[in-house]
Amino acid sequence: MNIYEIIFILSTFWVGPFWFAMLLQPKSDKTKKLLAKPLFFFGPIVLWFIVMIISPDGLSKFGESFSHDQGFLIGLIDSLSSEAGITATWAHMVAGDIFATRWIWKKSLEHNIHPILRSFAIFFGVMLMPIGILILILSTLKKEKYLSSS
Repeated sequence: MNIYEIIFILSTFWVGPFWFAMLLQPKSDKTKKLLAKPLFFFGPIVLWFIVMIISPDGLSKFGESFSHDQGFLIGLIDSLSSEAGITATWAHMVAGDIFATRWIWKKSLEHNIHPILRSFAIFFGVMLMPIGILILILSTLKKEKYLSSS
């Protein structure tokens, strides 16, 4: 196993405890305390910086993708199609997913979303983030519509 595989796995496992806390114990004081500080997305961001330090050419390739002879997308493919590029991209995605999932968790509690819908939104917040956000938004809209019609 090389350093990029280790960083890839670490960034994935870093968010697990935070995600499971939101999913399994959403109203717990421990969960609220755990997610009160930016520690939940700090790990993947630090790991992203480590990738950039051990492979600085990845960031320069990304910058060069804007002026690639065959266009930006081909340049972007070239810059991301390396172990460093994939690992940095994954750490970036994991950090964004857990950040969005924290927002979903927080809003679902604020709006008192049904526990099943809240669990689905939190689950998909990490797995397929746009679906998690959509579930939260639709649940919130449905709840507001229901409350306003009573």
